[in-house]
Parts: sequence; structure tokens; C-alpha cells
Amino acid sequence: MRFKQSLMLMVWVALLSFVLFACSNEVLETENEQVVLDIEQEHKIVSTTVAATEIFAELEIDLVGIPTSYKTLPKQYEDVQQVGNPMSPDMELVKSLTPTEVYSVTTLQTDLEEVFKRVNLEATFLDFQSLESMLLEIELIGEKFNRQEQADELVTTIVAQLEAVESKVKDKEAPSVLILLGVPGSYLVATEHSYIGDLVKRAGGENIVQGESVEYLASNTEYLQQANPDIILRAAHGMPDEVIQMFDEKFATDDIWKHFSAVQNGRVFDLEEELFPTTGNLAVVEAMEQLVEMLYE
Repeated sequence: MRFKQSLMLMVWVALLSFVLFACSNEVLETENEQVVLDIEQEHKIVSTTVAATEIFAELEIDLVGIPTSYKTLPKQYEDVQQVGNPMSPDMELVKSLTPTEVYSVTTLQTDLEEVFKRVNLEATFLDFQSLESMLLEIELIGEKFNRQEQADELVTTIVAQLEAVESKVKDKEAPSVLILLGVPGSYLVATEHSYIGDLVKRAGGENIVQGESVEYLASNTEYLQQANPDIILRAAHGMPDEVIQMFDEKFATDDIWKHFSAVQNGRVFDLEEELFPTTGNLAVVEAMEQLVEMLYE
């Protein structure tokens, strides 16, 4: 009889423990779901650049405002309010969305920081000026908005793919490279501190401009010709078709370009703007693959 009672007691204790465990798990899951819900309700985010918007999409973060762009934006934001060009957002429209966070990039900080402040908006400027800084920003965004898992997965994937690309060129002889950044009416020389310069360095290319601390320099054609790079990369921004036409005219009419070995050997390449912007974006792996083909074909 006592044995029977003891057995019954053990069964009831086990059953009670199971019920309590199941309930505690259900409560924990409910609490976790509530935390995510609270975070999503707490934040009203405006992203004013395409690169930032693409990253928010990959991290599954809702937005209340996105940039106006001729580039294709993530489909999940097709019904979200557009707030104007990344270089000159419509500040009153941005403010009308009552955002808790507004995001731009550090390359526009000098032009936009005071403009945001004048309408009492404090913007966060993401550092996408190198691949390393972009990956760090992705991790920080994931941490802030409870998307650590998505951020870790995205960063890990990019790093693994880039390592595979970089491994293809590690034993190859480094070509010397001149990078020209063209905007309507003029062009600059990009150093290794620019985003495209960073990619060229990772792809094994040696920038002919060394020892500088800035991203871009004014062009001195005679100096560049003396360096005589193996390859010339031309990046067109702002109005790409117009800039490429400008490059073509200068290379055809300025006699000094004819003396560059890169021109004589047909090693001049125009970089597609969507793959090679002035700041980092998620097309980095495809950009690197194209660079490797250009540098070592």
C-alpha cells in the first residue's frame, strides 16, 4: 500500500513538474515575443540612403521613410513614404513622420548634420567608407534593434564570400591602379582610403596614390602619367551617362592620356555605379568579383 502511495506521489510530482516547465517555457516565449513587439513599436526609423535601406531590409527591420532613388529599393518597402534624394532629403517630410531614428552616411555628414539640427532632428551617420566599417555598422544595427541573429548571419556570409574571392588572387602579381571618381563636369583621384580604393586593395591592386590621409585628391595628370598605372578604373557618379561621356571626351582630346600604358593596352574600365558607389553596400561581393576580372584578365 505504501509503495503504491509513493508511486502515485512520484507520478504526481513528475506531472506537476512537466506542467510547470511547459508553462514557464510558454511564459518565456510570450515575454520574448513581447520584447520584439515592444522594440518594433518603440522605433520609427527613416533611412535616407539606398545602402542603409538595403541593410535594414536584410535585417528584417521596418521603416517609416525611405530615400527617393532611381535604383531599385527592397520590395518590402514599396508602400513606405519616400523622403527625397539622399543628398538633400525633404526635411519637413521627414519630420512629419515623427521618427525616433533617422539614418544617413558619414560621407554626407558635413552637408546634412546642420540641416537636420535646424528642424530638431538628430541623425545617425553610418560609416560605410570601408568594408570593415560597414560590417561593424551592421552588427551595431542588429544589436540596437534586436536583430543580432540576422546581423551575424549577414556579416558571416559576406566575409566568407569575400575570403573566397580574395584567395583567388593572393599569389598573383599586384597591378598598379589609378581610380578616377567622376561627377558632372570634373573628376577626382580616389586614394586607398575611399570605398572603391579599399576594394581595389582587397583585390590585390596597388593604388598609385600612396601616403595620403584623405579619400580623394585633385587630379594632376602629369603626375599620374609619370606613375603610369597598369590599369585605370573610372567610376561615374551623379549622372553616370554624362560622366562617362565626359571621360571619353577627355581621354580622346587630352593628348597626355594617349601616353598612359593602360590606355594603349586597353586596360581602362568603367565601373557600374550600383556596384561601385562612393560608400559601402551589399553588392560588395559582386563588385569584388568584377574587380578581380578587371585587374587580372
